[in-house]
Amino acid sequence: MIDRLKALASRLGGETLKTGAAGEKAAERHLVSTRGVQVLARNWRHGKDELDLVCRDGDILVFVEVKTRGAGARVPGYFSVNKRKKKALMRAIRAYRARVSPKPKAVRFDIVEVEWAGGAPGKVRHFENVPLFSKGFARSP
Repeated sequence: MIDRLKALASRLGGETLKTGAAGEKAAERHLVSTRGVQVLARNWRHGKDELDLVCRDGDILVFVEVKTRGAGARVPGYFSVNKRKKKALMRAIRAYRARVSPKPKAVRFDIVEVEWAGGAPGKVRHFENVPLFSKGFARSP
């Protein structure tokens, strides 16, 4: 019985990873085609923390968290960035910014929510300049 549960969890976890990766690709296509952003990094890692997308929008350095959700999900991706995730994002953002030269004139944090329906990405919602962090976010090193 336990072996069956482990096998099921493994399959579901693999599907979740595939869906998440496909959602990130859909988000990237959306940002490039509708906003004209330049993607600088995908799945950038610092230790255990990760930034889904790092982009440049003109003079602005943009950090993007992608949330892929099933159609009709109870909690939209925008609201699923909890306190723990915010801390992880801030650590990763600080590490990335410490390595960037020249320093960007401005920094922004966006969330892109990809609705997953019928085994394919559906509606994409882009939330720009999301106020997840304190006002000092753009100025902190």
